Amino acid sequence: MLHLPLASFRPPLCGLRPSRGFPRSHPLSTQSEPYGSSISRRDSEAKQKRLREKQAALEAGTARKSKPFAESIKAWTPKEIVLYEIPTEYGEKKDVSQPLPPAYSPWYVEAAWYPWWVQEGFFKPEYQTRLPQATGEAFSMCIPPPNVTGSLHIGHALTVAIQDALVRWHRMRGDQVLWVPGSDHAGIATQAVVEKQLWKDRRVRRHELSREAFLREVWKWKEEKGGEICEQLRALGASLDWDRECFTMDAGFSVAVTEAFVRLYKAGLLYRNRQLVNWSCALRSAISDIEVESRPLPGRMELQLPGCPTPVSFGLLVSVAFPVDGEPDTEVVVGTTRPETLPGDVAVAVHPHDSRYTHLHGRQLRHPLTGQLLPLIIDSTVQPQVGTGAVKVTPAHSPADAELGARHGLSPLSVIAEDGTMTSLCGDWLQGLHRFVAREKIMSALRERGLFRGLQNHPMVLPICSRSGDVVEYLLKSQWFVRCREMGHRAAQAVESGTLELSPSFHQKNWQHWFAHIGDWCVSRQLWWGHQIPAYLVMEEHAEGEREDFWVVGRTEAEAREVAADLTGRPGAELTLERDPDVLDTWFSSALFPFAALGWPQEVWQVERKRLKTPDLARFYPLSLLETGSDLLLFWVGRMVMLGTQLTGQLPFSKVLLHTMVRDRQGRKMSKSLGNVLDPRDIIHGVELQVLKKKLQDGNLAREELAIAATAQSEDFPHGIPECGTDALRFALCSHGALAGDVHLSVSEVLSSRHFCNKIWNALRFIFNVLGDNFMPQPAEELAPLSPMDAWIMSRLASTARECERGFLARELPLVTHTLHHFWLHSLCDVYLEAVKPVLRRSPRPLGPPQVLFSCADVGLRLLAPLMPFMAEELWQRLPPRPGSPLPPSISVAPYPSARSLETWHQPELEQSFSLVQEAVQALRALRATYQLGKARPQVLLQSSDPREQVLCEAFLEPLGTLGHCGAVSFLPPGAVAPSGWAHVPLSDTIQVYMELQGLVDPQTHLPLLAARRHKLQKQLDGLVARAPSEGEAETQRQQRLSSLQLELSKLDRAAFHLRQLMDVSPCPGEL
Repeated sequence: MLHLPLASFRPPLCGLRPSRGFPRSHPLSTQSEPYGSSISRRDSEAKQKRLREKQAALEAGTARKSKPFAESIKAWTPKEIVLYEIPTEYGEKKDVSQPLPPAYSPWYVEAAWYPWWVQEGFFKPEYQTRLPQATGEAFSMCIPPPNVTGSLHIGHALTVAIQDALVRWHRMRGDQVLWVPGSDHAGIATQAVVEKQLWKDRRVRRHELSREAFLREVWKWKEEKGGEICEQLRALGASLDWDRECFTMDAGFSVAVTEAFVRLYKAGLLYRNRQLVNWSCALRSAISDIEVESRPLPGRMELQLPGCPTPVSFGLLVSVAFPVDGEPDTEVVVGTTRPETLPGDVAVAVHPHDSRYTHLHGRQLRHPLTGQLLPLIIDSTVQPQVGTGAVKVTPAHSPADAELGARHGLSPLSVIAEDGTMTSLCGDWLQGLHRFVAREKIMSALRERGLFRGLQNHPMVLPICSRSGDVVEYLLKSQWFVRCREMGHRAAQAVESGTLELSPSFHQKNWQHWFAHIGDWCVSRQLWWGHQIPAYLVMEEHAEGEREDFWVVGRTEAEAREVAADLTGRPGAELTLERDPDVLDTWFSSALFPFAALGWPQEVWQVERKRLKTPDLARFYPLSLLETGSDLLLFWVGRMVMLGTQLTGQLPFSKVLLHTMVRDRQGRKMSKSLGNVLDPRDIIHGVELQVLKKKLQDGNLAREELAIAATAQSEDFPHGIPECGTDALRFALCSHGALAGDVHLSVSEVLSSRHFCNKIWNALRFIFNVLGDNFMPQPAEELAPLSPMDAWIMSRLASTARECERGFLARELPLVTHTLHHFWLHSLCDVYLEAVKPVLRRSPRPLGPPQVLFSCADVGLRLLAPLMPFMAEELWQRLPPRPGSPLPPSISVAPYPSARSLETWHQPELEQSFSLVQEAVQALRALRATYQLGKARPQVLLQSSDPREQVLCEAFLEPLGTLGHCGAVSFLPPGAVAPSGWAHVPLSDTIQVYMELQGLVDPQTHLPLLAARRHKLQKQLDGLVARAPSEGEAETQRQQRLSSLQLELSKLDRAAFHLRQLMDVSPCPGEL
């Protein structure tokens, strides 16, 4: 069976066929552009265009800044899409016997490798123990289980890219690596999606089905849709051990969840109580803090809320008078942003030292709606400077009021029901009304009674349910709670003592603050999809009123029945138990992931009757590292630490690496309603705008949100998204540092990484051409450089390996990407390959450069493999094997180059010295550009007053001429006078560079051109100088631009001086 990369689009096999544009579902054209003179001419024209653009940027005094993405995509020329056509069974090794395609094509490169990696077991820790470089050390991680509700976005891709790079490096290093895949059942999100789908397809509500029937629908949906995440992970190249894949609703995981609940309950860390919880009236369920979005409002704003017939105004402060009992002309005015909760007021509070109310201490007030007497209480938490200094107290609907009410022994009144309507305690005139409809009715009643005292704009923060878009209510509910204070204290101590390391370290402050103020955790959710709470209400005890609620907890109903029988003294068979219909918070089960995914609490009984851990738990727990987004530090990482330590007696991991949030190029958070959430595969394979819009239409966005998102997509991706490839996406994502703030990723940045891939591709095509078919590599330990240039590039290779090793050890991937980019682009391609080309044209060809090129390819690709696994494998497989050692079957299990293994190649002094040669090359190229020499190859003279510098340069005279695009390079004796008519530039205080101009430049033609350029730059400089200084970064950029313009003007002046000198020594036209 022919195999292509996993993707939303699977084009037909059509061979090594280039096709212009984006992948389409219809067969690709069989017409290919000829390769040859037309291509060369087109490339030459493009190169000249780039040079002109670069010159224009130079005249502007600054390097070109990146264009808006829409512009950069418009300028993007679609590349040939080359497909891998050789019939390959799924899981078979890719055939690399055919020549490489002429240009890098991700579709070709990424085909067939991943299934082979999986089939061969390279990602399994059992395989890695057989590697020659095996260290005997274990390295384990788990993927933050993504919600099974849908697909991964770029934020997930960042997590995968970072984790996979670290995992692949450890695997190549020789560690026994386990990276556990998994997904989360996402209780609220999944149930909401399935409910929407049922209504959309069948016009059926959840409550019209039985619980069992609805759960069957959810499992059906999960089986149909849940595989998309796995497909995306494979497309991203994630080297997970799929045989250990874990889903948080699997049978084994469900056992772990039940066991955790029972153990926590027996330890006194789980209890049931009636407390305030975050409540979503639209979902009719408690929700976690992370599902509460705090939306700041600057003032009045109207919002359309689910279930409410008309828009509702927020950001308003309503002033209400509470008459003082017995004094008709005296009142206390309070301000509230929630007049709908007035029926639940049980007191008014003032500060004890507020002189405005001292004379009213101990008095009673009349409720403005019911006329009932309410106490005026004094409490030091009231802020007298805010509003009127008097606040209404509503303990049943405000966390702050609940604490205040508890201090003063006030009984709460619940006036808002689970569905968001008003309860019977409000009276017949409000009962059953939507709370925000009741708000308007209450406002009218206050006006009628003459107790309304005003309405004004008021900045506020509105809690919104991120799942439903409804305003979050605080309701008193009987729920299950986890006591967190003791476990939280241990978590805080772990970080403070250094036992648990958070990186970057600035997260420690948030960690300590959160655990210092942590409250108990409500884990009840009024859902059907999830882990049903293993608690049972004993109905006989409840009915007889011996206890208000009599609950027992057990792993099974039989176990719970035994517990109930022991506690009641009645036979278990006579008792009726009713299981709590609620399910556990999804965060409860995900907090168990590091150890439940490894088999906890299943244990093995040995002959000695000792209880031992499962093999995976014994070998890989605690995890070596947890890597995740910083937004999950408290809600997920903190809870894993609490429950892991409590249930296993160990920290679930000792190191936590946190990356920042991915935002779009405008700095906005990724949101489906904004249309900026991207499937990584759309960047990998490219996608047309129409396909992006169809994805939006197939989603669950409301009509208004759909229109906004579609407009945003048209603005951001007017020409769709070009094909970038997996390796380019991974490399771009790993280039962002944890300390650099949020990742503002644009597709144009990924395109830049694709260009880098193409550069490496072309470098390897050149190297393969040099090596030929019969090349035999020398053993690495026997390789010795035969020229200074060979020694330099080998030292650069060793330095690169050293820096990559340092970056991986410190988990600073931007250091690794920067180092690799610099080596491949600026050391190998721009310098060594260009310098060695004339050498390779000699006959006979020297033996040294091919061996050096082979080592650069072999070592360089292995250094690159953790970040760009597909391209590294594709190219490395085509290299001939070194003699004397077994060839690893895949680069993914080949030894990662270490600084120690390449130590003999490392010559830091040579690298430092060669920087002088590179400065000379830059100076020569700048002179050529200034005088616009074209194809001319002028002679060059170097003059040095330092003998050591002269010795250094003598070793690199030929590469200096080659790289500087000049002719012969020689030395001018110290103190000798330079020939007239030569351009001159000082390289340092001790070395001067002279370049021949005589006969190569026509001063009379060139001087007017220089004058025109100078006039243009001077005009720009004068404009900048006249501009008033600004502040901050803008002023820094202005100063940089000024310096750049001044430097360029000085170069033009110097060039004009040399040209005038040249006119003085040149013969007049009549003498020629």
